[in-house]
Amino acid sequence: MALLAVADAQQRIIALTPRLASESVHLRDARHRINAADIIATRALPSFDNSAMDGYAVRASDVPATLPVTAVIAAGAAVTQLPTLAPGTAMQIFTGAPLPPGADAVIIVEDVTRRGDTVVLPAARGGDNVRRCGEDIAVGECAITAGIKLGAGALAMLAAQGCSTVQVARRPRVAIIATGDELVDVDTPLQPGQIVDSSAHMLAAQIREAGGEPHYLGVIADEPTAMTRALQQALSFDVVLTTGGVSAGERDYVRPALAAAGIELEFWKVAMKPGKPFAFGLGTSTLVFALPGNPVSSLVAFELFVRPALLAMQGAATLFRLKVPVRLPTGFEKSAGRAHFLRAHVGCDDRGLVAEVHHKQGSAMLSSIVNWNALVEIPADTTTIVADGIAMAWLTGE
Repeated sequence: MALLAVADAQQRIIALTPRLASESVHLRDARHRINAADIIATRALPSFDNSAMDGYAVRASDVPATLPVTAVIAAGAAVTQLPTLAPGTAMQIFTGAPLPPGADAVIIVEDVTRRGDTVVLPAARGGDNVRRCGEDIAVGECAITAGIKLGAGALAMLAAQGCSTVQVARRPRVAIIATGDELVDVDTPLQPGQIVDSSAHMLAAQIREAGGEPHYLGVIADEPTAMTRALQQALSFDVVLTTGGVSAGERDYVRPALAAAGIELEFWKVAMKPGKPFAFGLGTSTLVFALPGNPVSSLVAFELFVRPALLAMQGAATLFRLKVPVRLPTGFEKSAGRAHFLRAHVGCDDRGLVAEVHHKQGSAMLSSIVNWNALVEIPADTTTIVADGIAMAWLTGE
């Protein structure tokens, strides 16, 4: 049977991913949540014409000239109580202060000479150093679109619009089930033949970064009944991740357990390295991802398949990492048939973006996922990237 291509696997997963309901959260808790609906401005920004600089409010047609200073306008002055700027006069004004009626320009303080109650002013054009009402956002305009991750700037916009709460997508609840008799918790003293379940902590971090809530259900013994029972109990979550036991060995019980738990397997095995023994299935309302046992394979499979699904559940407008061309100084060679995803650190030199591919690319090599920030993709049908050749890299931002 031909292996499923990575892009095809991604499309099939996204097509079967349900959208979660939204919930209301306070602005202080909204950082990095996915905005659930368009935010339509009910306030103009700025809400009144104001000065962009400290200086003097004038009629542009009156300058250059020496004019009397008739008033001082500070930030916070009441717009409805402003005096009108008479022709042939100027008013001292401060940054953010409302522009007085009659004024159409502000001349910055550095360009004038103050002489007692008068000021020597250079020429100006209408609109100089003036912020017009609504020039940033007009009433009725979409201030924030649905599907974006609410960062610091979006939170500032929400506050400026008077939104103390915002509708965001509910966080997906993700169960993590580890398989393997050799696995133990990080606090357990290691006995001969035992391995710390490092993937649990890695996946929990990846889940949080994608907006989900990780719930570690522990290590399940390599025994079919125990695995089936664990999967059945986990189906109350939005997503279930298993690690290990998904290959074709005699003690790989995950796929039979999926079937026994009533989970319909959509596909198994993807044409990629690392991460080939990857499976995806559906419970009644739960997405189930069977990840490989090696940590690096699980990390790559999560990046390519689970992360986009979690974002799709939240209605995110952007599901996949930014993909950019990078230069490979050392080149790369492989056999045709599977796409390779190389852990790398992408930086910039005088020739553009360059990827330093980690020299250890084995699927159990944890050193390759320390201080990395990109997955360099070598397509399935590509066998050679020459030295200083170009490849595409998914920027992970780690």
